[in-house]
Amino acid sequence: MPLTVGQSIPDVPLAAITDDGPEEMSKSAIFAGKKVVLFAVPGAFTPTCNNNHLPGYAEHAEAIKAKGVDTIAVVAVNDVHVMKAWKDASGTGDAVLFLADGSAAFTKAADMVLDATAFGMGIRSLRYAALVNDGVVSKIAVEDSPGEAQVSGAAAMLAMLDE
Repeated sequence: MPLTVGQSIPDVPLAAITDDGPEEMSKSAIFAGKKVVLFAVPGAFTPTCNNNHLPGYAEHAEAIKAKGVDTIAVVAVNDVHVMKAWKDASGTGDAVLFLADGSAAFTKAADMVLDATAFGMGIRSLRYAALVNDGVVSKIAVEDSPGEAQVSGAAAMLAMLDE
């Protein structure tokens, strides 16, 4: 069953780049005791992800965090080095935590798989945004089309935070 309200985030580690290199991050390290906005994209550097989805979260990061959010994180089915390159190229600084799901283990456990093999991209993540409180999904919005970032974009998340 796809990730839904009331469901716990899968206990599958993700990876991030630190000053010391790649670091595996557990569910508890990311979500325990925190209010986290997690948004997922089909792939780093892809047009909608790079030009629309990520920039909105970087632009609205202060407003989102002002509503009590501790962390804004993006996850993609890319390796940790691609996610680091995307972070560096995006100029987002530390506004967004970039998480790599290189083998799609997290995406599969969350049942949020997008099969993009017909487009030469393999298995990817659906595009979605979730508000996660202490590891449990309290709000989630999934795009009908992977090329859209409307219901999962930063403006939509700000509206969800006001509900």
